[in-house]
Amino acid sequence: MGEGYLFIQKIVQSKSKTFLAFCFCFLFGTAIASLYIDTRISGPVIFGVSLASVGLVSIFWSNPQVRFILLCCSGIVFACFRYSVAFPTVTTGIEKTFGTKQTVVGTIIAEPDKRIEKTNYIVETKEYGRMFVEGTRYPERKYGEVYKLYCTIKKPEASDDFRYDMYLARQGIFVICDNGVFREKIGEDGNVLFHGILALKSIVADRINRLWHEPYASFVAGILYGYRGGLGSLNEDFSRTGVTHIVAVSGFNITIIATVLMTIITRFFLPRRKAFWVVVLGVIVFVVFTGMSASVVRAGIMGIITLVAYQMGRLSRIGNTLAATAVAMTLHNPFVLMWDAGFQLSFISTMGLVYVSPLLEGIVRFKTKDVPIIDVGVMMLRESFLSTMAAIIATLPLILSQFGRLSLVAPIVNVLILWTIPFLMLFSFIAVLVSFVFYPLGQVIAWMTWVGLAYVVEVVRWFSSLSYAAVDVRIPSVVMLLLYGVMLYCIMRKKQV
Repeated sequence: MGEGYLFIQKIVQSKSKTFLAFCFCFLFGTAIASLYIDTRISGPVIFGVSLASVGLVSIFWSNPQVRFILLCCSGIVFACFRYSVAFPTVTTGIEKTFGTKQTVVGTIIAEPDKRIEKTNYIVETKEYGRMFVEGTRYPERKYGEVYKLYCTIKKPEASDDFRYDMYLARQGIFVICDNGVFREKIGEDGNVLFHGILALKSIVADRINRLWHEPYASFVAGILYGYRGGLGSLNEDFSRTGVTHIVAVSGFNITIIATVLMTIITRFFLPRRKAFWVVVLGVIVFVVFTGMSASVVRAGIMGIITLVAYQMGRLSRIGNTLAATAVAMTLHNPFVLMWDAGFQLSFISTMGLVYVSPLLEGIVRFKTKDVPIIDVGVMMLRESFLSTMAAIIATLPLILSQFGRLSLVAPIVNVLILWTIPFLMLFSFIAVLVSFVFYPLGQVIAWMTWVGLAYVVEVVRWFSSLSYAAVDVRIPSVVMLLLYGVMLYCIMRKKQV
């Protein structure tokens, strides 16, 4: 009891640690709610518990330790309430339509998710809110178009090994339009800015397809704005070699690319302070260009946070910022904490880049030759290697728990190809841009870029072909939490906290 009292007193005396503790309580409460709450809590219950919490805090306000404990408990309760109110208020009339065929009018409110054989749509309707619709690949339908749909109304259901209902809930979808048929287009709607962004992406995509053939065209689209629709079997190769992140917009991907670009710019063009703002501006422009989806915005925020930490030289003190960011994102959409693997990977990989990377710096050392070009190359290799290993170590328990696949060749493949990605992004972008002005010159630059693209693809395919490239290993959630506990202990011990 004495040690616990001293521990709480130590936290109460530090504003930074108190803030971090409140953030942890909110996230912990959201995690608990994610496991045990699957419906909206009634208003009177919320009001009653809230009133009781305020009363208890008021009574024990003069005792800092008890007040701290009560506020932490209130944070947990508030997180549970916030999670519950994220569920829609479903009326009895709507529930009765589940399993029946209905005709509804809906607007496509997100960029269509184009796959090889189908296209997935998110449609906003008056009766059901957001609905998930799986449509045919052709004819193509666009964001903002309003259609009359005929389909079977279904409620998303969880399977034995996949919470499909919560996977859709993180996008605000609680109804499926099964076997949906787009019968008639009856108008257009949508945000003008988003219309413009998607139109620009369509033009860029068309130009990419002219400059490169598949799978390189889809590869370029993947590294430029996260498109993965035309990669085919290459998607599996990326997965087996642990480099899927190079064609997925994630905090890990953005951060590594940004740090490598920072190294190049500061060595040849601008001082570090100005280079920092150039790279941050580049990240913001990239987020806007990709359409500002939730996953991309999250990745951009995580990437910028890590850049700020590097710029300030205060990696060890960025924890509160990361915690506050996680709380803000969870407060906005409480389903992402437990049911969005992208959120988890972005957050944990960013934590790895901030906290695990410094631990590796003392182990891995690179010697330079005091020759500018060689020096930059060594620094790029060092940044790439340290960042990759830090992110792999940090995300490994989560990957083994969520996906059950361990890539044995991931460290080697990442080091071999990751240093090329910033250059491929830069010259691919230049090729596309120049092609609009003078197509033959853009084609020449595209041919030059193809060499690097082919190098990456061949390295990935060769390592993926190895029988031992990846093994199926799944660990229970308890083991995952235990491993993260060990990792946290090592970090805390290194910091001597």
